[in-house]
Amino acid sequence: MTRSKKIILWFLVLGPFIGLFSLVQLTSMGLFGDLPTFEQLENPKNNLATEIISEDGVVLGKYFFENRSRASYNEIPQNLITALIATEDVRFREHSGIDGRALLRAIFGAVTGKSSSGGASTITQQLAKMLFTEKPSSGIDRVMQKLKEWIIAAQLEKRYTKDEILAMYLNRFDWVNNAVGIKSAAGVYFNKKPFELDIVESAMLVGMLKNPALYNPNRRLELTEGRRNIVLSQMNKYEFISDSLFDTLKNQPIVLDFKKASHNEGLAPYFREYLRGQLKEWCSNHTKPDGTNYNAYTDGLKVYTTINSRLQTFAEEGLKSHISSLQKDFYKHWKGYSKAPYPKDFEWEQINAIIDAGMKRSERYRKLKKAGKSESEIKQIFKIKVPMTLFSWGGEIDTVLSPRDSIKYNKYFIHSGMMSMDPKTGFVKAYVGGINYKHFKYDHVKVGKRQVGSTFKPFLYSLAIQEGYSPCYKIPNVPVVFDKERWGLAKDWAPKNSGNDFDEMNITLKFGLANSINTITAYIMKQFGPHAVVDLAKKIGIQSKILAVPSLCLGTFDLSVYEMVGAYSTFVNKGVWTEPIFITRIEDKNGVVLEDFTPKTQEAMSEETANLMVRMLQGVVDGVYSPAAGKTLGTGVRLRYTYQFKNEMGGKTGTTQNQSDGYFMGITPNLVTGVWSGCEDRAAHFRTIQYGQGANMALPVFAEYMQRVYADTLETGIYPIDFDIPQSVDDRLDCGESIQGGNNDEYEEEF
Repeated sequence: MTRSKKIILWFLVLGPFIGLFSLVQLTSMGLFGDLPTFEQLENPKNNLATEIISEDGVVLGKYFFENRSRASYNEIPQNLITALIATEDVRFREHSGIDGRALLRAIFGAVTGKSSSGGASTITQQLAKMLFTEKPSSGIDRVMQKLKEWIIAAQLEKRYTKDEILAMYLNRFDWVNNAVGIKSAAGVYFNKKPFELDIVESAMLVGMLKNPALYNPNRRLELTEGRRNIVLSQMNKYEFISDSLFDTLKNQPIVLDFKKASHNEGLAPYFREYLRGQLKEWCSNHTKPDGTNYNAYTDGLKVYTTINSRLQTFAEEGLKSHISSLQKDFYKHWKGYSKAPYPKDFEWEQINAIIDAGMKRSERYRKLKKAGKSESEIKQIFKIKVPMTLFSWGGEIDTVLSPRDSIKYNKYFIHSGMMSMDPKTGFVKAYVGGINYKHFKYDHVKVGKRQVGSTFKPFLYSLAIQEGYSPCYKIPNVPVVFDKERWGLAKDWAPKNSGNDFDEMNITLKFGLANSINTITAYIMKQFGPHAVVDLAKKIGIQSKILAVPSLCLGTFDLSVYEMVGAYSTFVNKGVWTEPIFITRIEDKNGVVLEDFTPKTQEAMSEETANLMVRMLQGVVDGVYSPAAGKTLGTGVRLRYTYQFKNEMGGKTGTTQNQSDGYFMGITPNLVTGVWSGCEDRAAHFRTIQYGQGANMALPVFAEYMQRVYADTLETGIYPIDFDIPQSVDDRLDCGESIQGGNNDEYEEEF
């Protein structure tokens, strides 16, 4: 062979490698675009979801652009690691980012046309691609990208351990269905934490790495099982699993527990939405070490809340159970009425005005308005039938309906809001803002406010007791008149009792509260005036503006369930108001505590007054004997006789004018709970107080919640214990009534 031929031969053999080496050198010098800096390699940017964590360690939900939560290497099961290595890069532990043997095999395959020779991309290179390179727009760009991947892979191997690289890779990959990173993927597809994944589940997730859209088990289960079995065969090939185990596992079906990350689903959606706003505000006032503000969607914060997942579950179940049953009663109650659910004396113009108002509050209306449509055009569009999904207690209904008719349909629903808190710590344990977040996003706990009715009366009673009145003080059950001149009214006003009943008997404060008698509360108001009531309301955490007018005694103003629960906690907490709080601490992605939270407190009344009020609120539930009626009466006695609670508890019902709102405030030594129920429009309601009173609309929600709580005391730590009240207080409550007879009954109330 001549010298020239030898040179040509060596050039043909070595030329590609020399050229490749040159290209790599030029790429490393930045000729084909910037490479990541040292700082970027040390801290690769990831969008990490913020996690909302319950008191008992359950992730209630996340805020994210990408549903990514970081898992450490120790949280990842070994079977997932071995599945990954066996399938994607069997010599991962041996090379330094670039697998020379695999590279030669790939080059040989490309030259000879044998595509089955396999690829050369290592796990580290795949990580480099995910972290630092963009999608190529051409073949030349892909070549340049590959060169960058090699360089970045080599740099990653210098700066990170093999275990760290594996964890980074698994934390970065997008498994579709809002499952970014192994922690999210395990939760979305199997409702598990990563370390709980078995071999079959791990193999499926590794199989999806090839093409997660193609091997999506929700769409192509059979194809995904086939890909999973390839992963299992690779594990068997490289002796990570035995032949017999492989034969067993390959025949197992894929069993999903699919829970796509959605804010509409999961525990406490109303709470999570409220918390979102609070967290965004917190982020705007707190900066990271680099001087930029924290981001609730990308910085991987961990928000530890006061919510107890079991109590939250029981609250949601209790509310759903009663309100779904109450809805059936509501349909029956209005069956055959042409103007239902509005009173028959309502004019059609009034009803249409309500529907029009609902239309203008809708997202559809806002979009049409933004698009430049006129009012007449929008009204016409709202009359056109379109496919839609409606809520029902029996499950979603797919139908074709006009948007206007869908508004009419939704007006029929009874809504409810509920909150439960520890009266001593201020920790909110359960927060149910409505009946279904997906279809009805309005929050009836913190955002919504409705007339509180008789649930406000205990605060007037506590004012009287604080000023020296005894629970046994007797007041004549006669009309109390507020004359217009003295009180600045348009006309004289005399509040009525339920059924206009004035028997002229002398009634104790204790009996008056137990049976929500309006004349007694009016008497107290007349003695102390509305300004004293407003001052007390501020001390017990009422932040909403209430006017200093005589009708305060009947609760004719709007407050939130949140405010009322905090206020009632004052009684159980020995006269000290404790601010309801939702967050205990916030940590950054590395577990560094950024802020701890403690509730505000304020002394609102004496301990003795608070203790006396607790006992008087017990009278609402236990009942107080009425010589006139010959039986024990109380608006909350069904807690004893229908729901069979034997432990000490107190409460107060509330029913507003025309039965538009039903309330119940329930107190126990370790939980204070408030419930509101009613329709979206105050004009829609039960026609009779029998169905529309707080004892029927709201009290059963509390009852079903507490039944579930007490059935699970070992897990919740909530036991049916007695109030801590000294005997001296009980002595003051002995009014000489004879508690006799078994004819216990509710006493209905209204404005």
